[in-house]
Amino acid sequence: MRRLAPRGACAAALALFATAAPAAEKPLWEFGLGVGALEFPDYRGADETQVYPVPVPYFVYRGRFLKADRDGLRGELFDREYAELSLSVNGTIPVNSEDNSARRGMPDLKPTLELGPSLELHLWHSADRATKLDLVMPLRVPITLESSPRSLQWLFAPRLNVDFENVAGHAGWNFGAGVGPVFAADKFHEYYYSVPARFATAGRPEYRADGGYSGMHVLAALSKRFPKYWFGAFLRYDWLGGAEFEDSPLTRRQNSLAGGFGIAWMIGESKRRVETDDE
Repeated sequence: MRRLAPRGACAAALALFATAAPAAEKPLWEFGLGVGALEFPDYRGADETQVYPVPVPYFVYRGRFLKADRDGLRGELFDREYAELSLSVNGTIPVNSEDNSARRGMPDLKPTLELGPSLELHLWHSADRATKLDLVMPLRVPITLESSPRSLQWLFAPRLNVDFENVAGHAGWNFGAGVGPVFAADKFHEYYYSVPARFATAGRPEYRADGGYSGMHVLAALSKRFPKYWFGAFLRYDWLGGAEFEDSPLTRRQNSLAGGFGIAWMIGESKRRVETDDE
């Protein structure tokens, strides 16, 4: 059985493990620390999943241009009533190919860091802003984290996102869900789904993945900030039907479910308060 260990920063967890409760004025920064667990497939389309116990860093920063909150770490380039442009961050976990039957004998998959702009269109909100509907459009450049980093060109994952504050009348509980397609460049798909001739076997024929449509993804998250601690949980569902790499021998499943939860205890916060409408 594989030894379970944290494998770097997972963007899905980062976005969920950094959430604040609604208020008119909040500290400029807050931080805490806790524990959690994540379950992810080795990669989208893999038929093997792993559980990772992880530390849960709770960090919220509400600066004018730099923010870290339930949407992750981002630098705001502009923020208007109907549109917001920011810098977004994401990433993937590493995979030891010897521990994955589909990739055995192939090079390991390195962790990646994804950076790029994200345009968010605020389509609708209720009068009290407790319910919001947004179109979020991040375009990021994935870079492998290794001694000689490589760019995997680009990845575009727009989603229609709805957020509910104080779910079902329960103060402090926030729920969000989003759905949308994923598109990626040739190099990104090649990195995960191509099989070069030298690694081909009887059960794993040579294959070259093209860029383009990369399936659908659905995200859902629930969280609450208590006075002394924070709790959050999330689920992600991926559907790869019709994806450019659907017929890759490395694509073992058309659908997969990932999820996690965490709890963090508050350690400190700034004395300075700032006005904010974050959730």
